[in-house]
Amino acid sequence: MTRLRGKLGDRLLHAYTWLIIAWLSSPIAVMILFGFNDKKSKSNTSWQGFTLRWYQELFGISDLTTALFNSIYIAVASTVVTVVIGTMLGLALGRHRFKGRGVTNFLVFAAISTPELVMGASLLSLFVSANLPRDALTITIAHVLFSLSFVTVTVRARVVTLDPSLEEAARDLGATGWGTFRQVTLPAIMPGVAAGAMLAFALSIDDYVVTSFVNGSTITFPLWIIGSVKTGIPPQVNVMGTLIFGIGVLIAIANAVVARRRT
Repeated sequence: MTRLRGKLGDRLLHAYTWLIIAWLSSPIAVMILFGFNDKKSKSNTSWQGFTLRWYQELFGISDLTTALFNSIYIAVASTVVTVVIGTMLGLALGRHRFKGRGVTNFLVFAAISTPELVMGASLLSLFVSANLPRDALTITIAHVLFSLSFVTVTVRARVVTLDPSLEEAARDLGATGWGTFRQVTLPAIMPGVAAGAMLAFALSIDDYVVTSFVNGSTITFPLWIIGSVKTGIPPQVNVMGTLIFGIGVLIAIANAVVARRRT
């Protein structure tokens, strides 16, 4: 009887797991499916046949293409800046004790818990007070600000698990401070840095709320999509979303493979 109950529990657990996976994957599956929809009207909400036309006409809408590349440029720029600053901050918080460390830790976690509406409104007030024109630069600054805490926390979590004897051994063997960082510290924390970079890129490229406060006349991919809801979202949006998702999955798999080989 106990054995039967155990088997029934295992089956229910498996069914529950697959149900959760299906629920989480269903929006992505719908997005991918409707990228192949041979729609006859402006609406792309009902299946009307299979076609590869939208992949061939991926850049057929100039405004959408511009918005996509705006998002990519901003995401790459904000990710590079965020990773550099966040890695240094994560190293400092995870390795060193200094005056103001507690306050810095508090501010890092406070930034994570701050609602996007509050952050967007505060950034808008800051840029208006500084008489700074709102464009791609202000969007990039905003994205760096809300992504920085996530990268810092990710790198810090990796740094606190790093064995300090490895760096001490490198210095005993004559390595300089920069050489120790480049050959010992950076490779050891690279999984955390890579994870933080992917997180920062993902947060930037799909942000709508904060961007809508500071964009000015610059239109990004999420802003374009929301603006086209009333007139009908074209299938190219589904195709672009599918490609972004696919590239993200490939990068995540590559990162996991590299991390497994190192361990």
